[in-house]
Amino acid sequence: MSALALGSATSGMLAYVFFAIVTRALGATAAAPVSVLWTYWSFAGAALTFPLQHWAARSVAAHEGEGAVRQALAGLVATSAVLAVVTTAVSWLVRNPLFHSSTDPGASWFPLLVGGVTLGSAAMGLVRGVLSARHRFGMVAAGLFAENAVRCLVAVALVVGGVHAAVAYGLALLAGYVVAAQPSAYRLSRAGHGPRESPLAFIGGAAGGQLLGQTVLTGGPVVLALAGGAPAQVTALFAALALFRAPYTLAIGLVAQVTGGLTRLVVERRVEVLRRIRNGIILVTVAGSAGAAAVGLLIGRWALRLVFGSDVELGRGLLLVVAVGSTLAIANLLVTLMVLAHGRAPRLVVSWVIALVPGALCVALPGVGATTRTCGAFGVVEAVAFGLLVVAVARSAAALDRGDEDR
Repeated sequence: MSALALGSATSGMLAYVFFAIVTRALGATAAAPVSVLWTYWSFAGAALTFPLQHWAARSVAAHEGEGAVRQALAGLVATSAVLAVVTTAVSWLVRNPLFHSSTDPGASWFPLLVGGVTLGSAAMGLVRGVLSARHRFGMVAAGLFAENAVRCLVAVALVVGGVHAAVAYGLALLAGYVVAAQPSAYRLSRAGHGPRESPLAFIGGAAGGQLLGQTVLTGGPVVLALAGGAPAQVTALFAALALFRAPYTLAIGLVAQVTGGLTRLVVERRVEVLRRIRNGIILVTVAGSAGAAAVGLLIGRWALRLVFGSDVELGRGLLLVVAVGSTLAIANLLVTLMVLAHGRAPRLVVSWVIALVPGALCVALPGVGATTRTCGAFGVVEAVAFGLLVVAVARSAAALDRGDEDR
């Protein structure tokens, strides 16, 4: 666990170091195409890396060997290739507004980099999942660190070499996926029985749910801008979300070893243990939310100024909401793993879509400031999603206790 914590923490830090190097080397305007690619990388991680990682770990645990992953591998490679072609084509069609290719001819190469990020994210997820299933968490931690360390090293080399082409720094981001070139992770044994469920259904549900959750967690500044927020307010909300999202960034790396263990509990029908874990998450979430509320209320403004500068301001009440919502995001990550362990990934999408409804109503409230509406929507969506995901886990556990195969 300590290795994963260190790997996750340093990886998150190096991701921001990489982008800082890019903006300083190119300037804010020239770095815009790289920032778009960097944003797509974060969403590709949610839509591809996370689902594939936890699908592979769950499949090995549920089917008592790597045979299920081996059987699905060809289909997953083909699907990833199709997705890469589609994302490349779509980004090519909108290359001018996305990458400003009309003013920078070199930016026309960025759609190909989008396709490369798609393939790299899928490969990274599979490698991490197989290594997690083999309990090689030290290698998972090393990979987390090395992915962004490689990007930083390539970016530094470009700076030293006096390279000022944005596409070169886009290639530096792509270079991080060299970590996925681990031949042993692709040599899968035939042991275990084949899956009864469709791998693509599981991965699609996990991808949809995680992508929606990631959008809720990071999309507040965009919603605020569309709702009429001033630029300073948008910056302040972005900073607050980044500040309180730090524990989530750490948690997403730590959970690599959780899915397999939870899945084994499901396979062995350890319903009482699963119930205790679920109740423990609820209790910790309530206590953690109270603590986060106190932090946001008492020292949130001081921390925001310390990290992002004295001109970044957000009200204490709003910082309280952002802090609690960010804590609920971690809780939702944990409950998501329980849903995945039960093999009910499509319920993730249903839960998040339903949770978005009251969030949209918050954003549309008349007579309330745009920042208040946006922060309130963030907190409400995270809270409603948590409740729905807990119910989904409870229903799956009850069906498992009854011996109902179609949960």
